[in-house]
Amino acid sequence: MADGGEPLEAFRCETRAWLEANCPASMRTPMGEDDAVWGGRNFKFKSPDAKAWLDAMATRGWTAPTWPKAYGGGGLSNAENIVLQEELRRIKARAPLFSFGLWMFGPVLLEYGNEAQKQAYLPKIVRGEIRWCQGYSEPGAGSDLASLQTKCEDKGDHYLINGQKVWTSYANEADWIFCLVRTDTSVKHEGISFIVFDMTSPGVETRPIKLISGNSPFCETFFTDVKVPKENLVGKLNGGWEIAKRLLMYERQSISASGFGGGGALPIEEIAKHYVGVDNGKLTDADLRARIAAHKMFDKAFSLTVRRGQEMAKAGENVSAMASMFKVAAAGLNQEKSELIVESLGNRALGWGGDGFSKPELMAPRALLRAKGNSIEGGTTEVNLNVVAKRVLGLRDHQ
Repeated sequence: MADGGEPLEAFRCETRAWLEANCPASMRTPMGEDDAVWGGRNFKFKSPDAKAWLDAMATRGWTAPTWPKAYGGGGLSNAENIVLQEELRRIKARAPLFSFGLWMFGPVLLEYGNEAQKQAYLPKIVRGEIRWCQGYSEPGAGSDLASLQTKCEDKGDHYLINGQKVWTSYANEADWIFCLVRTDTSVKHEGISFIVFDMTSPGVETRPIKLISGNSPFCETFFTDVKVPKENLVGKLNGGWEIAKRLLMYERQSISASGFGGGGALPIEEIAKHYVGVDNGKLTDADLRARIAAHKMFDKAFSLTVRRGQEMAKAGENVSAMASMFKVAAAGLNQEKSELIVESLGNRALGWGGDGFSKPELMAPRALLRAKGNSIEGGTTEVNLNVVAKRVLGLRDHQ
């Protein structure tokens, strides 16, 4: 493990050489709308290169570079991981794996799971062999998540789960779910537990929810007498609320780091140059040029601030409230980006289908509509601003 100076430079040289030898050329191009590799039992790779890239990175543990090697991770220090990410960006490498297991479940399992659970799930997450979904929100428990009513009863040798979740991202494609359930109806926060189970279990049903963008990443999920082994309980019985809050912090951090990934593969300025035009190297629309420049500067400052927050978290500092600030800012950035792209496209953003429009032109209005949900997912903007007000600014409700 290199921590700085010459050892870190040696690690950079070795990493650069390995990436050049193992990252296929096709994995160094902008990703299309359907190019993300989610992994799992039933995932179909769009190309042999996508699978080769995932397998190569997973073999080194670099899909989860800072996780311990004992669980399939890369065992890298924070400094080494920064170098790795810099080298990946240098060659414009695609992410080898998109995974709620990497972003949310894995980190909390490292903190709260027992050794058997870590050995059972973490290596499969690293290799992309298991795809997870998140069972949190319910029809009557959205912003007030602790009001959830999905019931989990102790039946002696197993748990029995009945209830409903909503807005469960990719539930219809997931292998397993990490789920909040009520194990004590006499108390609110202290009656919640955190449990995982296979989505092919008898009694599990998913129904896609159609969105205004035309896509259906979200589902309603129903549980009817679902039997779950007792060893699938993560952490303590009735201790799930602590884990839930921790996982939400990781979710908001991952959303912030990725910027929701929307708005199109090409940089805004390149899109604007193509559709609006340039004069003497400058975008002909001065007002649009100024707004794009302001957006790019804020985006750069934001990415640097997120990196600082990540380094603080790895140093053991409590950054849960920062995650809420980052999530609010990331939502605004992605919505602004989508709006700027649509404005740059002009009347080419008015199409919804047909051969008269290119794929990027058809993606733009869908991305704009999809971005409206950024203010809701991962905790609404209002809820996150309340967290910032109370835990960062120290404000209190007036009596």
